Amino acid sequence: MLDPVRLEVFKHLFASVAEEMGVALRRSSYSPNIKERRDFSCALFDARGQMIAQAAHIPVHLGAMPCSVQAALAHFGEDGCAPGDLLLLNDPFQGGTHLPDITLIAPIFAGGERLGFVANRAHHADIGGISPGSMPLSTELFQEGLIIPPLKLVEGGRLQPGVWALLLANVRTPQERAGDLRAQMAANRKGEARLLELVGRYGQEEVTAAMAGLLDYAEHMTRRLIAALPDGVYRASDVMDEDGQGSGPLTLAVTITIRGDEALVDFSGTAPQCRGSINATEAITLSAVYYAFRCLIGLDIPSNSGCLRPIRVDAPPGTLVNARRPAAVAGGNVETSQRITDVLLAALAQAAPERVPAASQGTMNNLTIGGWDEARARPFAYYETIGGGMGARPDRDGASAIHTHMTNTLNTPVEALEYAYPLLLRRYAIRGSSGGGGRYRGGDGIVREMELTAPARVTLLSDRRPHPPYGLAGGEPGQTGRNLLIRAGEAIELPGKVSLEAEAGDILRIETPGGGGWGAPA
Repeated sequence: MLDPVRLEVFKHLFASVAEEMGVALRRSSYSPNIKERRDFSCALFDARGQMIAQAAHIPVHLGAMPCSVQAALAHFGEDGCAPGDLLLLNDPFQGGTHLPDITLIAPIFAGGERLGFVANRAHHADIGGISPGSMPLSTELFQEGLIIPPLKLVEGGRLQPGVWALLLANVRTPQERAGDLRAQMAANRKGEARLLELVGRYGQEEVTAAMAGLLDYAEHMTRRLIAALPDGVYRASDVMDEDGQGSGPLTLAVTITIRGDEALVDFSGTAPQCRGSINATEAITLSAVYYAFRCLIGLDIPSNSGCLRPIRVDAPPGTLVNARRPAAVAGGNVETSQRITDVLLAALAQAAPERVPAASQGTMNNLTIGGWDEARARPFAYYETIGGGMGARPDRDGASAIHTHMTNTLNTPVEALEYAYPLLLRRYAIRGSSGGGGRYRGGDGIVREMELTAPARVTLLSDRRPHPPYGLAGGEPGQTGRNLLIRAGEAIELPGKVSLEAEAGDILRIETPGGGGWGAPA
């Protein structure tokens, strides 16, 4: 066993490996979605595929990535990964989230033994499918893009040209995809080099012991948190507006049972999986559970797989929170994950009312635009999520115009957007008074207006349109969001989930929800 000071040192050393991977990925990436919005995540794993450390990137990626590493291990077997290999996958039913999120995993060997893995996951702005941006209003997985089971992109240090060619032949923007994939490869090489430097400095035995020690420490601290909560059964439910195919509202329900230092999270009562693309895989649900409990801990403890050891999750197969293949899942990762978080926090607020905020905007307001860029004479595919209001907290107002919960991306800067795409940003402002009232007000949402300078296919995946984010402790709900298409001066109301052919000169206006208030208004 390492002493506490030594363990703290290793906690930061391992986290720095993941952070430096992220810096390398961002600086060498090609697309604005990764370079500017930072829609990627990096993490370090032990030899058994347990997450040891992560960078402060995207929660929905990081909670699910261990499932991808486990899937790759199961596929190739204990002896199927060799030095110089690089594994690739995006299959949502093998640890992925949705098809645009491509995961690259590199096994790391020291002294002839497998020491662990480094992995990163990045959202690619297009991976094929029925609409540009690969976030369609789909009804089955096959419509959403290229499905990649665990494959070896690099074997023994040599790039596999057949796999590479297959990938680039199935996307609308192959040059952009190639640049981003090479950046992901570089990030894993950086992580491997840094971990091997730690082995050279401290020895393989001590590094391995530190990995095990940090997992045990995270488990211990999570058990302390759960034990501090009152024993009991806490229930909550909420709804998704609709699925983009005419079904809705759709219920998500959770029952959290606290007993001693363990928790059971049961999603029985959740609606069956639907025809539309808002189904979530089990990996996404595990991510949301991990995130909600990790937020409650609040201490600077390692964010690793040890946090989930005292928590048992029951996500009934065939429901919105554990869909069966080949369900459409493009929106489950980005929209349903937010609602799962909402119901988890609503239930936990009953056990710890002084620590849980009201509902934040509860959507990522996904916008994809793609087509032919006449000015640049090339195809384009643009993707972004838009922030909104954060829920008010028990001791202060919620933040305005910010990404919350399962997303941690930035906005696309105006200069980068207009430089790379046939788009003009006409307005980008805080949506005043959209946060819910209360003793503490919810944060305000965003107004974002974008003009197209070329015809394009536009797809919107958004929620919290008819159903607002809830307030807590007597606080008022936040305002719902709103989508508009302005054509020739006429404003046309759009549903939360829609795909349409837009014309040059059309303006999209997205008004995002505000956060709920906390406490009864004076």
